[in-house]
Order: sequence, then structure tokens, then C-alpha cells
Amino acid sequence: MTLNMIWVYQRLVGMPRVAAIEHPFGRPYGDVADATRQREVLMASLAFARDADQPGQVEHLPFRWHEDPKDTRWHPAEPSPIIAMMKARQAKRAARGQP
Repeated sequence: MTLNMIWVYQRLVGMPRVAAIEHPFGRPYGDVADATRQREVLMASLAFARDADQPGQVEHLPFRWHEDPKDTRWHPAEPSPIIAMMKARQAKRAARGQP
């Protein structure tokens, strides 16, 4: 079973069972620090995994994102250390004229 935001691809790639959720990428279980919603999504996913009895079964979980996608902040205000390092390397390459 997989928790997936793009459940329509289930048939293309052969996912055995899909718990479909209408959340943005990077936040399938809920918003950062929203332990209550994260636990609810986890428990609903586990219940589906327990009860799913058909190959290729898709269950649409009853959760919806709390704001319009255009208003959703996808990234934290400060990038993670790995992203900061990658940006610094890219800037050095650009300064040397390398792609």
C-alpha cells in the first residue's frame, strides 16, 4: 500500500493498493508540526492497508488541504543545509563560467 497524491498513476506503474490523499507534494501526512492531522492520516492509511482486499484498490481518504494550493507555502523560510550547500556550489560554478 502506498499513500499517494497522484493516485491516477496507480494503474500505469502497478501500485498494489493506494490510499489517495488531496494534499500538496511534500506534505502527504499534513502540515509541518500538525501532529494531530499527521496521526489521523497515518491511522486512516493503516486502516486501509488492513482492510484492502483487492489488487489495485484505491481508497480516497477524507482529508482535504486547509488552504487553496496557490496560497500554500511549499518551502520553509530558510532552506535546509543540503539546499544551501547546493546553491553555494552552483554559485561558485557560475562565477567560474561553468554550467
